[in-house]
Amino acid sequence: MEEKKINSVHSSFWSNVFYPAPNKADLKKYLNTLPLFSQLNKRELSHLISIIHNRNYLLGEYIFHQGEPGMGLYIILDGRVIIQRVLANQEIITLASLVENEFFGELALVDGEKRSASAIAETDCKLAVIFKPDLDEFIEKHPKPGVKILQAISTVLTERLRNLNEDYISELTKSKIKKGSEHGT
Repeated sequence: MEEKKINSVHSSFWSNVFYPAPNKADLKKYLNTLPLFSQLNKRELSHLISIIHNRNYLLGEYIFHQGEPGMGLYIILDGRVIIQRVLANQEIITLASLVENEFFGELALVDGEKRSASAIAETDCKLAVIFKPDLDEFIEKHPKPGVKILQAISTVLTERLRNLNEDYISELTKSKIKKGSEHGT
């Protein structure tokens, strides 16, 4: 009798559905090391963990696409993620390469606007996700830790904006120096 070979397809959908949650104690310790959650006490972290969803993504899989509605914050538990933007001329630029203990998508928790870039799994990844509707409900039920999280998000966004401003000024200065040397001044 001829044996049939079955081709299996690895579907990220099923991986996401059946991805087991990390140990709660480990997740608490992990979250407490991130600037967004470092001000939360153990009880507040326990409440927060109840709204966290766990997802697996395969190498090359899109976590979200530029232009999609922003629905959540992603925390990298394992793996690498790249953030890319497609420009008007269809050129693709990489904005960041993120690793374990880093997070992305935090703007979605603040404004819920469309994604300004895409996030792609650079390796197989395990991510923890906090969706905006869940965080909004968390803040209603637990306003004190909710305010701590929103303040931390504001601090992170402010720091990133300041760094971006410094980078812009640095590039502008380099450009002016280069222009001046081209004109012999």
